[in-house]
Amino acid sequence: MIITGLVVGLVLGFVFQRGRFCVTGAFRDLTLTGNTRWFSALIVLIAVHSLGLFLLNTFGVITLEAEPFPWLASIVGGLIFGFSMVFAGGCATGTYYRAGEGLIGSWFALIFYALFSAIMKLGPAAGFTDGIRAITLDNGSLQASTGLSPWVFVIVVSAIAIWLTVRHARKLKAPMATLPPRKTGLAHLLTEKRWNPFATAVVIGIIATIAWPLSAATGRNSGLGITTPSANLVGYLSTGDSELIDWGVMLVIGILIGSFIAAKASGEFRIRVPDQATIIKSIIGGMGMGVGAAIAGGCTVGNAMVSTAQFQYQGWASVVFMIVGAGIAAKATIKPKQSQAAAPAAESRTV
Repeated sequence: MIITGLVVGLVLGFVFQRGRFCVTGAFRDLTLTGNTRWFSALIVLIAVHSLGLFLLNTFGVITLEAEPFPWLASIVGGLIFGFSMVFAGGCATGTYYRAGEGLIGSWFALIFYALFSAIMKLGPAAGFTDGIRAITLDNGSLQASTGLSPWVFVIVVSAIAIWLTVRHARKLKAPMATLPPRKTGLAHLLTEKRWNPFATAVVIGIIATIAWPLSAATGRNSGLGITTPSANLVGYLSTGDSELIDWGVMLVIGILIGSFIAAKASGEFRIRVPDQATIIKSIIGGMGMGVGAAIAGGCTVGNAMVSTAQFQYQGWASVVFMIVGAGIAAKATIKPKQSQAAAPAAESRTV
C-alpha cells in the first residue's frame, strides 16, 4: 500500500516543477516588493485543502486529531527555517523540485536538509527537539479554543481565497510574449504552457486532500509531509531499519522523480554547477532548514499547507515567523546586492 505514496509523490513533483510552486518566493516578496501574488496562491491552496480535509473528516474517511500548541518551538523553528530557506534558495518543496531540474546547489541543500532533520528528530539532538516541543498550550486549534465549528473557518478562509483570486485576476496585465508552441493539446498544457499560480494551488490542494486517506490506509494518519520522511530516509540509509520506510518516504522519493520527469519533458533539465559561495550558502541553508523544520514540527508543507488547513495554531504561528525569518534574510542578503547594482547605474546617469 505504501506504493501509493510514490504515485502521489510523482504527480506532486510534476506539479511543483511545472507550476514553479515554492513558498520561499512568496514569503520573500512580501518583504522585498510587497507582491502578494504567490502568497495569495498559498491561501487558495490552504482553502482547497481545508475544504477537502473537513469533508473527509465529516464523513469518517479520516480522523483529524486534536493536538496541543507547541508555541515556543513554532516561533523558534519558524524563524530558523524562514531565514535558512532564503540561503538555500528554496523551501522544502522548491529544493526538491530544483534538485530534480539538475541544480547542484539544491542537491547540497537537500542533502543537508535531510541530514540535519534526521539529527534533530532521530539523532543526538532529538532530546532537545522533544524538549522544546513539549512546551505547549492546550487547545491547539482555532475550533478547539473558540468552540466554533471548523466549518466557520473553512468558510472564512474560502471567502478570502476567492476574494484574492478575483483581485489578482483583475490586476493581470497583457500576456507575456512566448515562442510558438511546439506541441498541441494536453502535451502543450503539461510541458510547455506557463501554469497559473492559482490553478497550480488548486491542483496541489486537491492532491494534498487525496493524499491523506491514502496515507492513513497504511497506518500513517497524516497527509503530505517532507521533513519527517526526509529524516526517516536518512535514518534508513544509516541504520538499515526497514521500519523507517513508510508512505511518507515513498512520497518524497516520488517528488524527486516526478520533478525530474517534468523538467525533462519541458526541456528545463540541465546540470548546473554553482560557484563556491553559492554552494556554501546552500549547505548552510539546508542545515538551517533541517533544524528549523524539526523544531517547528514541519516545513512549508507540513506547517504552511497541512497544519494551517486544519486551523492549528502551530501551522499559522510557524508561517508568521517563517515570513519574519525570510524577510530578515532577504533584507540582509538580497537588498544590499540590489543597492550595489543600482549605484553604478545611478552614477552613469549623472555623468
